[in-house]
Amino acid sequence: MEQYFATVARGLEEIATQELQTLGAVDAEPGFCGVAFSGDRELLYRVNLWARLPFRILVQVASFACRDADDLYAGVQRLDWEPYLTPDLTLAVAATGKTRQLNHTHFTALQVKNAIVDQQRDRFHQRSSVDTQQPDVQINVHLYRDRATVSLDSSGDSLHRRGYRPAMGKAPLKESLAAALIYLSGWQPDQAFCDPLCGSGTLPLEATLMGLNRAPGLFRDRFGFEGWPDFDAKLWQRLCQQAYEGQKDMLPAPMVGCDRDAKIIIQARSNAKNCDVSSQIAFRAQELSTIEAPDDSGILLCNPPYGERLGRDEDLGAFYKLLGDVMKQRFKGWTAFVLSGNKALAKSIGLKSSQRTPVLNGNLPCQLLKYELY
Repeated sequence: MEQYFATVARGLEEIATQELQTLGAVDAEPGFCGVAFSGDRELLYRVNLWARLPFRILVQVASFACRDADDLYAGVQRLDWEPYLTPDLTLAVAATGKTRQLNHTHFTALQVKNAIVDQQRDRFHQRSSVDTQQPDVQINVHLYRDRATVSLDSSGDSLHRRGYRPAMGKAPLKESLAAALIYLSGWQPDQAFCDPLCGSGTLPLEATLMGLNRAPGLFRDRFGFEGWPDFDAKLWQRLCQQAYEGQKDMLPAPMVGCDRDAKIIIQARSNAKNCDVSSQIAFRAQELSTIEAPDDSGILLCNPPYGERLGRDEDLGAFYKLLGDVMKQRFKGWTAFVLSGNKALAKSIGLKSSQRTPVLNGNLPCQLLKYELY
């Protein structure tokens, strides 16, 4: 059993733990900005393929006491790097955290790289080249309370970059946060789903992929572990094949995304085409004031502008009031969820929320407001 750590956005540790447990993670424990868990290689591959909330899945190599640069160099040198990195493979090192004496991440990463390539030179008289863009082996070192944890990054590019979304609006939600909001809403695939302010379509797209049981990792070109010396291509192929065979063809209820900007709806449709779900989502260029509920009941979920990056020049108070009116008058029988980064604007909705869940959108503290629409 290997020790793994899934990095996630702050505040999503608990639901990420639940997601990892459903995928088979053992001893899953939420921590700060992540979840520690155990498992075998098959679980490592499966989590990278299926998990919708994490950014990266790290494989712990070692943890040791580390107060200064000498401790770090010696600790990394003591490890046998041959099973993980041969001189013909490229490497990159990412550093996070700090100690009192090691407080510059670039220097920390350089120290780790030097320790590894010096070991290679002593042993093989040659060394790995550095490739910061697409290394064969990405190494992660985390410093905390005078300890260093050295891990291999099995994901490569952050998992939130699914690969289906080259077209994005001005202030797009990360796909991982969109998936988290859908989990928090309790939406089920047999329920209608509507985002009346969908932008480039991330919320309806993520809900559709969930509803059709499509693994988000199938859209990516490459994962970090595919460059490792011990990569099991047959196991990976089998897991991908099982994922393809488990996909569903159709959603049983309407999936709708609307936006007033016709150009951004073209982007949303392009993203839907990229993940082969065009026939499952109705993307419409439509003013908020004209939107009707596509079914008698369902989940309305939206991320209106907060005035931070979008909508500063508009009268957002009136816009939020209109959103509240549309929800109240057109979506009776539905449950609505609004991600709000502005408490004053949220009051303009004019409805009493039944639940408020704190959520971070990047570094911006937000609340996911729940409204029962009778």
